[in-house]
Amino acid sequence: MATAEKDILTTADTAKLLGVSIRTAQLLIEGGSIPSWKTPGGHRRVYRTDVMAVIDGQANDPLPQPSAVIVVICPSAQASEYRQIFAKLGEFAVEIFEDVLAALVAVGSLRPHAIIADVADTGVDHASLLRSLAGNPALGHSRIFTVGSEASHAAKLPARVVRVDTPEAARDAIRQALQADGGATLDGGDLPFPIALNEKQRLIALERAGLLDTAPEEAFDRLTWLAAESLQAPIALMTLLTPTRQWFKSRVGLDLPETPRSWAFCNHTITQREVFSVEDLASDPRFAENPAVTGAPGFRFYAGAPVTDENGFVVGSLCVIDYKARQLDARESQIIQALAALASDEVRLRAFDRQARRSTPAAGREARKRGGEGQREASPKD
Repeated sequence: MATAEKDILTTADTAKLLGVSIRTAQLLIEGGSIPSWKTPGGHRRVYRTDVMAVIDGQANDPLPQPSAVIVVICPSAQASEYRQIFAKLGEFAVEIFEDVLAALVAVGSLRPHAIIADVADTGVDHASLLRSLAGNPALGHSRIFTVGSEASHAAKLPARVVRVDTPEAARDAIRQALQADGGATLDGGDLPFPIALNEKQRLIALERAGLLDTAPEEAFDRLTWLAAESLQAPIALMTLLTPTRQWFKSRVGLDLPETPRSWAFCNHTITQREVFSVEDLASDPRFAENPAVTGAPGFRFYAGAPVTDENGFVVGSLCVIDYKARQLDARESQIIQALAALASDEVRLRAFDRQARRSTPAAGREARKRGGEGQREASPKD
């Protein structure tokens, strides 16, 4: 029976129907973007109707993706406190708003993973705000929290809204929910590097970006050249991290096109939102036994910043490496962060271009047809 006629599809059937690699289909299924179940033999199966709902859904994007953004609505005096608290939840970018109207406008485009409203004692119509958020169908997958004591919440809360006492409690609730979803697991058991709690969704975002195993591009090569020149570093890289590989979209001063993921210093960079640096890799217990440190090429210094997509997911990093130990000063840190932000802009521009080509159902079907004809198959190394 032809694939298009099947009611129940395998992962390979799903990939063919969507016009994506088998690896992308696996990630979509395992991440919950496409409902599935396991056969007695442990194989994933999906209904064709669910795949068609993804393709022909009201959204123009055929691969729906939750965001890695948290929106906080709070008084300006508390903004720094929230930034500090959520800096420890590196899986997410945090957007903070003092103005409620500006926040409501932003959440429609950001599709936040969570919204935290801390305005009960500010004179804002707190109850109306929470009802508006809870009743917005576009926020159906967003978690909604309100911060404050029970006494400060006189009105009955909508069923979707969870009250917590402190900002820390909201952060911990988000972390616990991610852990309960099991999103941080990768095949292979214990790993010698940290994994983001939303790793499955991050990997979907990486496949979705369409950059893996593609030809060099001048836009990214300019940025790695600038990083190497500005920081006088012999090596500069734009890295993308798959389940098993660290692949270099752009590289200066290094012949290797990729390394095993277990070698990647960027494993630490992609679990946070700030610059990550190590002055002497050989004296740091996290990296002292790394093959790239103990043997050739004998790296000693690393500094990198995350590269994010349009939904806030960290797909990789922009980094510099040196053969000698050195310190990263404040100016150099700003340079790396600025260049990583420019790399993120390039990733997002490509996403916006794809969305524009899918502006009509017919255009979307044609784009998927073109993608299916030229789509790379997932590397067995991934």
